[in-house]
Amino acid sequence: MALPAALAARLADELNASLEDIQTVAGGDISQAARVIAGGRAWLVKWHSRPPRPQPGWLELFEAEAAGLALLASAQVVRVPSVIAHGAAQPGMPAYIAMEWIEQRLRSTALFGQRSVGEVLGEQLAALHRAAAPAYGLDHGNYCGATPQDNRWLPAWIEFYGQRRLGFQMELAGRQGLLPAVRRRRLERLIVGLDGWIDEAACRPSLLHGDLWGGNWLVDATGQPVLIDPAVYYGDREAELAMCRLFGGFPADFYAAYDAAWPPAPGRDQRVPLYQLYHLLNHLNLFGEGYGGQVDSILRRY
Repeated sequence: MALPAALAARLADELNASLEDIQTVAGGDISQAARVIAGGRAWLVKWHSRPPRPQPGWLELFEAEAAGLALLASAQVVRVPSVIAHGAAQPGMPAYIAMEWIEQRLRSTALFGQRSVGEVLGEQLAALHRAAAPAYGLDHGNYCGATPQDNRWLPAWIEFYGQRRLGFQMELAGRQGLLPAVRRRRLERLIVGLDGWIDEAACRPSLLHGDLWGGNWLVDATGQPVLIDPAVYYGDREAELAMCRLFGGFPADFYAAYDAAWPPAPGRDQRVPLYQLYHLLNHLNLFGEGYGGQVDSILRRY
């Protein structure tokens, strides 16, 4: 899809420069995207003509993305793209976000200094997770993909993960007809019994990227890792690492470096599928029953 004319005009104003070149690029499953040259610089522009409608307390889709990138940047431990402009959908104008274009290198061969990019990212993620909050959640709702993410604060991680993550997805799946009786009963029992698997005393609210799969990090021209497309909140760090393992895309030295910087709590590996369940439920709600088998397998396990 070509860059809409109204958006092109808005960007020329925002960037204070004429648009010299526009090339459509992959924008993921949610938005359209283009590489735009303006003022002699390259920018990434994403837009969505019909973004999810924010609920009370939720930011608009790209407003939330900009806020998430700013929060990650504030920790000063890992690079994220800088945002130049964003706007909500209006009549004749899609929602949009414009940010710096990151020139990329292959992750498999990248070095940052004399160290592998996986090792660097593992250490940086551990440092990011040390940015803490007094409770679990965030001061606004945002999105995981196109799904609203309920971040209202709660003092206990088991309560937050059960209500704001699994419970929220369960109710959404029920409204969409994706929650047959057996699946619902198992999920309800799991939520009630989370304290049998999670030691609340071992948990702490860490700043999380929130949707850190292999497609949401890249390597810049200097070999430095860069995080993109966040769904930030303060949660237990095990939830982040479980998502990293769900679809692959992270080298072994990433995990080794993370664990060296911040050793795991006892029993972490047994909780990995428990935390992957949130993202599989989200994929079930976004993309349909093709993810139902994985959801059911985890529910049977726990």
